[in-house]
Amino acid sequence: MTTSPDERGAELRELFFETSQELLQALNEEALKLEKNPGDEEIVRAIRRTVHTLKGDSAACGLRELSELAHEFEDALSLEGTATQAAVAEIAFASADVFAEMIAAYRGNRKLPSTRSLSKRIQDLTAVPAAKKTRTKKTAAKTSTPKTAPKVAAADWTEYEKLAMTKAQADGLAVYHVVAKIDPHCTMPIAGRQLIHNALSSVGQVLAARPDAKSPAAARHVEFVLASVQPAEQIAAKGRIPTIAEEVSAELLLAPSPAVKRTAEASLAPEETDGEENSLEAQAKLPATPASTGGPAGLPAAQENILRVEAGRIDNVLNLVGELIIGKSMLQQALSEFSKRYPKELLRGKFADAMAFQARVLNDLQRSVMKIRMVPVDQLFRRFPRMVRDVSRQCGRDVELVVSGQDTDLDKGILDAIAEPLTHLVRNAISHGIEPAEERRKLGKAPHGAVKLNAYHQGNQVVVEVSDDGRGIDPQKIRAKAIQLGMTTAEEAARLSEIETLDFIFRPGFSTADEVTEVSGRGVGMDVVQSVLHRLKGSISMETRPGQGTTFRLKLPLTLAIIKALLFWVEQRLYAIPLNAVVEISRTIESEVHQVDNYEVLQLRNQVLPLLRMGRAAAGDAKSKLFVLVILVGERKYGLIVDALEGEEELVIKALDDQTFSTDLVSGASILGDGRVVLILNLPAVVEHVSRWRPEEVGQANSGLLLTYTDRMRLALTPATGGRA
Repeated sequence: MTTSPDERGAELRELFFETSQELLQALNEEALKLEKNPGDEEIVRAIRRTVHTLKGDSAACGLRELSELAHEFEDALSLEGTATQAAVAEIAFASADVFAEMIAAYRGNRKLPSTRSLSKRIQDLTAVPAAKKTRTKKTAAKTSTPKTAPKVAAADWTEYEKLAMTKAQADGLAVYHVVAKIDPHCTMPIAGRQLIHNALSSVGQVLAARPDAKSPAAARHVEFVLASVQPAEQIAAKGRIPTIAEEVSAELLLAPSPAVKRTAEASLAPEETDGEENSLEAQAKLPATPASTGGPAGLPAAQENILRVEAGRIDNVLNLVGELIIGKSMLQQALSEFSKRYPKELLRGKFADAMAFQARVLNDLQRSVMKIRMVPVDQLFRRFPRMVRDVSRQCGRDVELVVSGQDTDLDKGILDAIAEPLTHLVRNAISHGIEPAEERRKLGKAPHGAVKLNAYHQGNQVVVEVSDDGRGIDPQKIRAKAIQLGMTTAEEAARLSEIETLDFIFRPGFSTADEVTEVSGRGVGMDVVQSVLHRLKGSISMETRPGQGTTFRLKLPLTLAIIKALLFWVEQRLYAIPLNAVVEISRTIESEVHQVDNYEVLQLRNQVLPLLRMGRAAAGDAKSKLFVLVILVGERKYGLIVDALEGEEELVIKALDDQTFSTDLVSGASILGDGRVVLILNLPAVVEHVSRWRPEEVGQANSGLLLTYTDRMRLALTPATGGRA
């Protein structure tokens, strides 16, 4: 079954939309380098190569407007003297933005943005070098005798074509510059050009052709770069076609290099190679290896081993692995019942061995699939240098971005979900945290501030930190603002601890900015950051020191699909929480639970532990025993009172339908081996929900903090589970 051209075109466009994001990211990174090192010709060449690739890929997909704009920018970068202009970096930034808008418009079938302003800036960029080039040529004509230019300069070969030339030379082929003059009486010069191309292809490999077939000059002559083992005379004779090619000449550009000579040439210093071909020739002249000769035009063969797979397909495989894990639990349950019923049966040992083997293979399969979804956080961190540059300019700050832990792996779905929260935290660090340069000097600090991004593994979690060395957060200012906004009273604010005071930052509508700007001040953001983290079964905490800086710490699960959980009973229902959130399990009695401001607390060794009661308190029974699960949410510990423990289990998380289950207090459900359904609690959401209750609301319920919550959950669970889970 063949694929239609329309389907192939759509597939090609989708591939371009994916790869173009990497090209735009590379363009931003190169522009940042050029801004720090203005006039660096090597960086300008790197920008030109990136734009050239974008131009070619967009042209192949039929995106004419994008291809033409990229071609215009590439031509401007090719002019002599462009590298010395300070405006190149600014235009590269503007081009990256316009290219991104155009690609988004193509993808969404929307109207393309206006490119007139960018085109005008590119034209202004080309005007000065062109004028200088003209004056230089006139001066040279008057003061010096003309010199014969090398034939390679007869056409403007691209970096990739030059790379292909040096690669062919390194492979032992001679590289020729072939010029064919089209017969003026030829009635079909374009077809004649193709015939010459076909004739030359029979004696070698055509690496480049000029001019473009649509150019008027194509009717007069055509130039080729040919890699061949044949002598120049035979190549010229092959290209002479009666009534089509009037004259054909072949001149040697690069002589073939033997293997020993290639090794010596690879060690040449950069000064010994020709300017623009500097780094490219050095790469091409390295000894040929299986890794370096497998790709086209000298590209590493390792790139051919990279397979782009739609994320949905990996999710399907991961879902099937989850079903296999449920099946494993069912088999283990059946084997346990079989062993109890037939304790002397000899087949028990064989069944156990088979189950152990299956469990090992399944664990390896699970880890392998999980690794497929894991990507380094560098994919996210790479976006921030450009954003920090733009925001710091908007705010009039001098800010340096410091990044570490880029190789830390995280689930692709989680990485995409935290992009917006992380962006908001970085913008806040610049606009709220970093002081202006003058203020920093008065405080004895360096005039430029620092924003740091860091990521590292901590148990079964990944921690992402955003920190700055700015002014920090003043709790007194937070209290005053909360009172001003009516979020609390002066009496209540006076009783709040520092951590409870800082929690106001995560309330909707709260902002400490004195005025609304493009960057901040609307009171929308930190509450969204917290809600996103809760939805991801993660948490956010904050550490601040006035005058020294602030650190926001995001704790995220490695994956959203499979977790190790602790199961427990509350009111004859089975629940689960992530095992990595449990610090310890303690036993106590009802009489050890005390009331402080209508809140229940427990003195556990040398600390006072706030309690969250999941079930009903035992009326009048001071000696009844309690299980207390000490959990860690953010940087704070809480005690979760439960009725009984079930044990540890590896659970496959199943998402709940919003129409059936609309609370954020439960993050998902899972099926045990015996068919029971267990609900997985979202601990950050539970703690946040309880912390917002006023003491008088809690005092009305003598059964504990979470009685109202438990009753509401019980009502919500009944249609979903049909009674006992």
